[in-house]
Amino acid sequence: MPDSPTLHAVIFRIGALVCAAPAGIVREILPRLPATRIPGVAEAIEGLVNVRGSLLTVLDGHVLLQQARREEDEGAIVVVDVAGRRYGLGVGGVIDFLEVPAASVAAQADLPGIDPRLVKAVGVHEGRHFILLDIDALVAPIIGS
Repeated sequence: MPDSPTLHAVIFRIGALVCAAPAGIVREILPRLPATRIPGVAEAIEGLVNVRGSLLTVLDGHVLLQQARREEDEGAIVVVDVAGRRYGLGVGGVIDFLEVPAASVAAQADLPGIDPRLVKAVGVHEGRHFILLDIDALVAPIIGS
């Protein structure tokens, strides 16, 4: 089936969840960088980091998805395009780049403990379940829609 649609995504961990973002909106993956906190902003905004001379607003995926941080997580920043701007999403760690047939991904499903508006789909790859996040919906309460 070479003509079947394929899902390309970046797989990462946020707390106990294995999540994915569509590869088309991911610009780069950075190591965890110390963020400069901005007074008076929402808790979900970690702060600003300097990336090659440009400031990047980093959002905390753990706060956005109400997940506890794991001690063994090294952390990473997944840089994504949202509404024409770039944001960093702080995650526990990046796992892999995923390329699977779209048929292996099911439409949105209700998952315990996760706001269904944040889930585009769920899928399985190599025996591991993942949640394809709706990144626009995830960051909308923080950056506005």
